[in-house]
Amino acid sequence: MNAESPKILPERPVIRQLDEAAVNRIAAGEVVERPASAVKELVENALDAGARRIEVAYADGGKTLIRVTDDGCGMTAADLPMALARHATSKIDGSDLLNIQSFGFRGEALPSLGAVGRLKITSRVQGEAAAEIAVSGGRMEPVRPAALSRGTVVELRDLFYATPARLKFLRSDRAEAQAIRDAVARLAMAEPFVGFSLRDVSDGGEGRILLRADPQQGDLFPALSRRLATLLGREFAENALAIDAEREGLRLTGYAALPTYSRGAAVEQFLFVNGRPVRDKLLLGALRAAYADVLSRDRHPAAVLNLICDPERVDVNVHPAKAEVRFREPGVARGLIVSALRHALAEAGHRASSTVAGATLGAMRTEAQPPRIYQMDRPSQSALRMAYAAQTPLAPDFAEASARFQPAPEAVEPDRDHPLGAARAQVHENYIIAQTQTGIVIVDQHAAHERLVYERLKRQRDANGIAAQALLIPEIVELSPGDAALLLEHAAALAAIGLTVEPFGGGAIAVRETPALLGEVNAAALIRDILDELHDLGASQRLQSRIDAVLSRMACHGSVRSGRQMRPEEMNALLREMEATPLSGQCNHGRPTYVELKLSDIERLFGRT
Repeated sequence: MNAESPKILPERPVIRQLDEAAVNRIAAGEVVERPASAVKELVENALDAGARRIEVAYADGGKTLIRVTDDGCGMTAADLPMALARHATSKIDGSDLLNIQSFGFRGEALPSLGAVGRLKITSRVQGEAAAEIAVSGGRMEPVRPAALSRGTVVELRDLFYATPARLKFLRSDRAEAQAIRDAVARLAMAEPFVGFSLRDVSDGGEGRILLRADPQQGDLFPALSRRLATLLGREFAENALAIDAEREGLRLTGYAALPTYSRGAAVEQFLFVNGRPVRDKLLLGALRAAYADVLSRDRHPAAVLNLICDPERVDVNVHPAKAEVRFREPGVARGLIVSALRHALAEAGHRASSTVAGATLGAMRTEAQPPRIYQMDRPSQSALRMAYAAQTPLAPDFAEASARFQPAPEAVEPDRDHPLGAARAQVHENYIIAQTQTGIVIVDQHAAHERLVYERLKRQRDANGIAAQALLIPEIVELSPGDAALLLEHAAALAAIGLTVEPFGGGAIAVRETPALLGEVNAAALIRDILDELHDLGASQRLQSRIDAVLSRMACHGSVRSGRQMRPEEMNALLREMEATPLSGQCNHGRPTYVELKLSDIERLFGRT
């Protein structure tokens, strides 16, 4: 406590102007955090230049080399020195900072990279000679003639050599390389009609290709689906729903995966605003809310979504790396995402992801064995009679009966035409086995009926509203004036789901009614939880989630229990209701309610291929 404070100086500090090199190094600390940040800035510049093919190469995780080659419009010899000047840009004229329709607009990336590394730019405009310029640690060299057929090549070597302290904060080459791949993949998702390639040239030569996404043709959604299959895998593309919704001038496009294709972490959530990759908590919160009713808390949805709006309705200049945005009407943006995703999930009906069947087959397969050869083509009826007789040599009466046996022609039952087929059996008093035209379906009767009852209860709730329970003595909750005003702004929405609040003077509010479904409620704790969500996301689903949780518990207790034997007509009625009920492919916790196995998959299990 006796140590002199470092902020108490013996003399008055003098205000001085920093030189341009120091300013650029400071700016680089905000714009270029790691090699992946440099790749992102350079690829975005290439996209702004109208490139149709972009190739990225790096060495040693991007620490010693990053090279971005594009076929864009290029720059003239006169443009090159200006491109390395701070706040020099071709993207905007400075008159309107809200109408931004490009990735870059600040003019900071290239001078920042030149201040902390060795940067060389070679470029050519159609019809003019190519030129190049180099800058190392902020020292610019003169423009020189160069050889280049078209576009621009930006080469960055020895990143952070001018600020060696920054090198200590970089991670391993492997971790930095993965970050580069992620950055390129995000931009490739946003631009399916542009070709991307990523090479690791750490060992010299042509290197090895780590990512290749050829430019797609045709309409947006098929093109985007093919691009996502390349980047995220075919399983995502097979289990994702196309999203195309519009609301009050905002449009949402992309793909969102089925709830049964959920992940253990938020690793497949890619959000874009006007094609710009963002990590915005408002949008991420809306994505979570859309899946809240079909996923448990430890599972995360997978989605690639692009929110398209007038540039003047969103501010992209609120974060140094432009990773966050601010909407003029955040409620509209959030509501569009929630409603569009919920509608798409409901439209999917009873569909469950194909990975469920794959996991089931994987669990059934035994250790690899040498392939067996079967010659089991369908035999004729005479061959069948002879086989039956040969199998029962000690039972002549049975053999004679078998010889007389004439199987009736196979009839196609109408129930098998349904998506979930016709019930054939119940095993272990919990699983329904149904036969379809192409395979079998195994249904968890309790999980399936729980979802059906839950959806029924929700429809009743929506039709009749949430019953409110008046408190004998209103509960007074003391809040700050700001929190009280924020809560009262949402009073009408809260009243619609059974929570009635009124001002009580100063920062206090009075809770007069609570949802009857919740029984006895700690009103103060509930109010503070709602406020936390309002501050964090701009909206609150806490009360709605608690009501849904009560309905879910009611559905669990009111559904067919495990261990109950069901009659064939009951089993078939359950299958038909599943086919007609949205979201019936997963239970209230996001687990699948049924598994479908194709006959071809079952035959492979037994080597009948």
